[in-house]
Amino acid sequence: MIAPAEKAVLRLAVGLGLSVLVAYGFGLQMPHVVCLLAMIVLCKPGPPIPPLKAAAFALLLAGLLVTGVLMVPLLENYALAAVLLTGAILYALFFFGIRTGNPLTMLLVVVFTLIPVAGVAEQALVTVISVTIAAGIAVGGLVSSLSHAFFPDAPGAVAKAAKAPPPSRETASWIALRGTLVVMPVFVLALTNPSFYLAAIMKTATLGQQAGLTDTRSAGRELVGSTLMGAAMALVVWFGLSLWPSLWMLLLWMMAAALWAGARLFQVRRTAFPPVFWNDALMTMLILLGPAIEDSAGGTGVLAASAVRVGLFVGVALYAWVTVWLLERWRASRPEALFFRSGREGG
Repeated sequence: MIAPAEKAVLRLAVGLGLSVLVAYGFGLQMPHVVCLLAMIVLCKPGPPIPPLKAAAFALLLAGLLVTGVLMVPLLENYALAAVLLTGAILYALFFFGIRTGNPLTMLLVVVFTLIPVAGVAEQALVTVISVTIAAGIAVGGLVSSLSHAFFPDAPGAVAKAAKAPPPSRETASWIALRGTLVVMPVFVLALTNPSFYLAAIMKTATLGQQAGLTDTRSAGRELVGSTLMGAAMALVVWFGLSLWPSLWMLLLWMMAAALWAGARLFQVRRTAFPPVFWNDALMTMLILLGPAIEDSAGGTGVLAASAVRVGLFVGVALYAWVTVWLLERWRASRPEALFFRSGREGG
């Protein structure tokens, strides 16, 4: 009898392998982003998204894409107002995700930060990213349904799972503020050189969510450590792939990485790190490995370019750590402020 957590690991590995086969096998644009979005869908607890909910989420995502496109002229002509509006929307997205416990909120954050930055760089890039996002969600829904068909949960298993109560509004507001302050400086920096910082935007979106789920005592180890772990996983997969470069080897190495990280993500193998650590590490691996494969195909120096990306990601993780530490120090010194009525709740 396979335990539910073990089935979740197998679904992640099979689903990620299928998404690699579709994204790279059919030559989709930005295939690593398709795989990343599919992984976000695969990591969602519970059964596959029902069609009606999927349609509602697609409508919400479409509205966010339109909003992101409309932000481009605002950023070009009224930069300060556009940046403030972006911060307010990101805060609302983080708050919504924390209160509802919806793991797909990070997908909304990625979309809303990527689209305006891409639009500032080149309008045609918005179309490419929009199509990639739509393909990623479609592939994610497909591989999630297929992996659940291979490894279904026992009847009633989802209903028996204990659901944690949502955080209070004060705690959710504080966590959303932390996440927004982690993402916004990198978002502004990306506007100065969008093509260079697009990967950093995806990484920062994951860090923004992770920063909201960690405390000051373990923030440095988790934020920076998960980045380095993801870089190490990408390096292992890259060297394994270099032994025999082919689509099937990429598929097998990705599945192996998903099995190894997924066992820790779903706590089949207990570690000192929380599940969010392994979730971010696996995402970091995908964000680093995809551009490395593109660099190799284009004849660019892979190791040098990857070293620059890893350095950038570590710098962003260090900034997130410092931000969490400073905000918690400020919180401790202002116990009567609006966000802190619950004492140290959610820290």
